[in-house]
Amino acid sequence: MSNRKVIFEDLGLIDYKKAWDYQTVYFEEAVNLKIKNRKLDGEEDKGITKNHLLFCEHPHVYTLGKSGSESNLLIGEALLKQKGATYYKINRGGDITYHGPGQLVGYPIFDLDHFFSDIHKYLRFLEEAVILTLKEYGIDSARSDGETGVWIDVGLPTARKICALGVKSSRWVTMHGFALNVNTDLTYFDNIVPCGIVDKSVTSLEKELGRKVELEEVKEKLKKQLKSIFEYTYQ
Repeated sequence: MSNRKVIFEDLGLIDYKKAWDYQTVYFEEAVNLKIKNRKLDGEEDKGITKNHLLFCEHPHVYTLGKSGSESNLLIGEALLKQKGATYYKINRGGDITYHGPGQLVGYPIFDLDHFFSDIHKYLRFLEEAVILTLKEYGIDSARSDGETGVWIDVGLPTARKICALGVKSSRWVTMHGFALNVNTDLTYFDNIVPCGIVDKSVTSLEKELGRKVELEEVKEKLKKQLKSIFEYTYQ
């Protein structure tokens, strides 16, 4: 049975590990239910998985995905401490990235069987929601071939990344997600090779517009775009 409803939660400013554990509970709940459902013969015995969307901000943290290289973190433990930042190796795809205050982080824990069983399409849909949100601020952004995420000035020497993506999925259930730089302190990106890409810089909504942007406003716009693109309703 299909479930096109999404439970939304705004976790506010939350420790990275705490948020990781929090989404893992929902993720494992859905995966375990799907495993259980496969063993059940009668349709009436089967439970329906839930979809969740979490928004949050994190204190300064660097995270390294499964396919990443530790050499892309350019500072040691002492400097990390000095900058008030933590560091985690995590179970999503992608390389290294930074999260911090002023950045909108989204964690969709979706059972894609309710939508479509295609992880690449899922990533493109997340990118599209961000692209359309940025368009509402008069910013033209796009995808860059072979480089997941959302970019400005693709194909030019001034190409810069405004949103990073990295996900994990099991049995078509997703976790982790996207990080959109809104009022982010971009100097923290100087300590890494963002996403392992050496020849492109990063940017934020604040930098592009030359002014601070209300984070709550961005959340509302992005929530609406995700709802429209994935064709779901909020529960």
